[in-house]
Amino acid sequence: MSPQTETKASVGFKAGVKDYKLTYYTPDYETKDTDILAAFRVTPQPGVPPEEAGAAVAAESSTGTWTTVWTDGLTSLDRYKGRCYHIEPVVGEENQYIAYVAYPLDLFEEGSVTNMFTSIVGNVFGFKALRALRLEDLRIPTSYSKTFQGPPHGIQVERDKLNKYGRPLLGCTIKPKLGLSAKNYGRAVYECLRGGLDFTKDDENVNSQPFMRWRDRFVFCAEAIYKAQAETGEIKGHYLNATAGTCEEMIKRAVFARELGVPIVMHDYLTGGVHRKY
Repeated sequence: MSPQTETKASVGFKAGVKDYKLTYYTPDYETKDTDILAAFRVTPQPGVPPEEAGAAVAAESSTGTWTTVWTDGLTSLDRYKGRCYHIEPVVGEENQYIAYVAYPLDLFEEGSVTNMFTSIVGNVFGFKALRALRLEDLRIPTSYSKTFQGPPHGIQVERDKLNKYGRPLLGCTIKPKLGLSAKNYGRAVYECLRGGLDFTKDDENVNSQPFMRWRDRFVFCAEAIYKAQAETGEIKGHYLNATAGTCEEMIKRAVFARELGVPIVMHDYLTGGVHRKY
């Protein structure tokens, strides 16, 4: 390789590490209505300036990494990067700061809470430059929230299913949540619905334990619903928990509930699917 070629290849790029604040701390930035704004409480490691800590959060949750890479020149960092635009100390706390970060909307997939939180509350929380990090507040612009379709069945659909209008819907969770047999569980559901409640609900802990298998619970609860409906002349419901260890099993339980004709099933979205990681 000739000296001339080496010189051209080296123009505009220098490998190595540089401070995050040189690129991602922009105190003069004016936020846009379309920006997603986040407020982080940061506790920097000893010797790390607050501006560097805030810029590191902005970088690692958007386009940055720990070192300079030549591929930065293949895109527009000014367009896509997160920006730490303001830092203020937390009153009464030592070495704690609120770092305000603005993210351009194009960083996020439309209609995906998963993608948004993967960036904002993802691996940045394990960043070594920070002793502690906490997301304190988040502003989601209307232009992004409109990309979410929302739940397919809102309160109006639930009222239509139960034929209940003009008043609050009344319901309860069956207790004790664990330990009842399926028959006694169904009895409790019936007594609640017969006594005037519009619906009852499984606790999230109720899945398919040895003392009450899911299929038995579904059958006795369906019997309770139909009996209460016949005696009151009202439409009743029960939230049957179809959450299970696999997606296939959850679908199986939901299909069985539909075959029984019950109007409602429930799914624990906080833990459903976690098993796939282990």
